[in-house]
Amino acid sequence: MCQTVLWIKMTSKQMSDDPKIKTKASGIKDFISFIVITAIVVLPIRIFVAQPFVVSGSSMSPTFENGEYLIVDQLSYNFSEPARGDVIIFRYPINPEKFFIKRIIGLPGDTVKIDGNEVLIKNAANPEGISLDQSFVVFSQETSLEITLADDNYFVMGDNRAASLDSRSWGPLKRDLIVGRAFIRLWPFNKIDYLPGGFLY
Repeated sequence: MCQTVLWIKMTSKQMSDDPKIKTKASGIKDFISFIVITAIVVLPIRIFVAQPFVVSGSSMSPTFENGEYLIVDQLSYNFSEPARGDVIIFRYPINPEKFFIKRIIGLPGDTVKIDGNEVLIKNAANPEGISLDQSFVVFSQETSLEITLADDNYFVMGDNRAASLDSRSWGPLKRDLIVGRAFIRLWPFNKIDYLPGGFLY
């Protein structure tokens, strides 16, 4: 019995001294450390700075097509307000679990008037109104609408006016539903772009 116990103790010591076992244990420890460090570094970026978004549907065609892969900038709007012409990703007001991509047309305080295919913006700087350049619109749709936006509201529309569910149907978008702006288009490779689809007014 004593010999058996002694043999078990010796075998245990030999195993602990085995370089292969030490290497394996060290490898597992390094892998766990790598996972923890990656989570510490990546998760805050994923939650607060940028996140992926895949375009679904044709509401922004031809600027963005179904299946395109984007990186969303979630940080910039913490320091500056969304601008007219920005392409944004936001939570759908009727179902916040869904995410939409549209273009900002009207800003807080604007009066947006749509007459046929013309979009007119009235505000303090342009009391008579200015007609927006919509050269990015290929698929238009005639609409008749006029709305004045509250201080925290934006008017958004899809570039494919004929196939877009947007502020024309469900109303203004509240500021707190905006996730961020389209920052980088990563896919398809032949359309990789920085601030894709952005339009300066």
